[in-house]
Amino acid sequence: MTPSPRPGLLRDRDFRLLFAATALGQLGDRVVFLALPLVALTALDADEFQIGLLTATTTAGSLLVGLPAGAWVDRVRRRPVLIGTDLARALVLLSVPAAWWAGVLTVPWLYAVALAHGLLGVFFDVSYASYLPRLVGRDRLLEGNSTLSAVRSVTSISGPALAGPLVGGLGAAPTLLASSAGMTASALLALAIRGREEKPRPAARPHLRRDVLEGLRFVLARPALRATVLGDALFNLFLAVYQTMLLVFLERRLGLGASGVGLILSGMGCGALLGALTATRLARRLGQGRVIWLAPLLTCPLTVLTPLAHPGGPGVYAAAAGLAALSFGGVVRVVAQSSFQQALTPDRLLGRMNATARFVSWGGLPLGGLLGGASGTAFGARATLWLAAAGMTLSFLPAALSPLRGMRATDCARGADGRP
Repeated sequence: MTPSPRPGLLRDRDFRLLFAATALGQLGDRVVFLALPLVALTALDADEFQIGLLTATTTAGSLLVGLPAGAWVDRVRRRPVLIGTDLARALVLLSVPAAWWAGVLTVPWLYAVALAHGLLGVFFDVSYASYLPRLVGRDRLLEGNSTLSAVRSVTSISGPALAGPLVGGLGAAPTLLASSAGMTASALLALAIRGREEKPRPAARPHLRRDVLEGLRFVLARPALRATVLGDALFNLFLAVYQTMLLVFLERRLGLGASGVGLILSGMGCGALLGALTATRLARRLGQGRVIWLAPLLTCPLTVLTPLAHPGGPGVYAAAAGLAALSFGGVVRVVAQSSFQQALTPDRLLGRMNATARFVSWGGLPLGGLLGGASGTAFGARATLWLAAAGMTLSFLPAALSPLRGMRATDCARGADGRP
């Protein structure tokens, strides 16, 4: 596909449809992020370890199908995968309110829903990241990623803000109907994209194991790409630990209700929106490589403000500011990093590169969920948040010690290490 010659990607009809689909799909996903754990906490009285296990099952898909998903996506058109996985996730989420109304909802049921939703999410995310370069062209990847990150950030604000009152008024389980509706609408908008996507030419004798290994070698043999995924892996491991206890800490230790938790998470969305609006400018001024390691170094330490907070005190506002800073740094890093990874990778390897990056980067998320639940049970939510804040801060090291350290945006097309 060729990008529109007109200035501004939002003037392109197909990109506008992808933009709108992203908005509605992400809105549904952000409601899930708040509502699913709250179903376990409020409707089923789950304990800390059960919340950790729920987090682990949500993210286990990357470990189970992450690498094969990339090899498979490289053999098919990406848009039908986006449509199919959105519709399937919508049906999976409908089962939660249905089971709740029938009086048969259990914590294991939530585990099953979280696992299915996560598995489908792997195929969606790998296809999405591989579809964007074909839709907008490689010369506009930074603009495309930044624009789509902006809409994700807006939904990070509106999703929890919408979910909080819905959970308070309807209950956590019925709120998942909104998530299902958002993903259905996302699929319908993606279906309306007109641009023709050519089916990738398969190898003479496709072989899953060989294709998977080719993707692994491509990423791990390049120092700059390897640094991005290793830094992500460390960050995401401790982010999962942090997030596992965050809702527990906010709801049970600070005494915030569903609406209060929604407002705190909306504040995180404000930080993410600011990050999306400034990411392109920062990447061009400082260099994409510098942004990738400076962002976590400067913003992750502020997450210690959350465990310092106490019920009813001003520390709650400081905690919200720290979480907003975490989101700001995360979005700035991801925009720079995603554009760099996509620009360095040939079309035929995009699916496998994205899947390999996701497998390595997100592979620790289930472990982080389990560690967060176990640590919360043994030491309490507050101590676990301290530990996770330190771990997230250390995630700057792989990029800072790699060829990414001083790269500027123009280096990405040539490759950080001189390799195509």
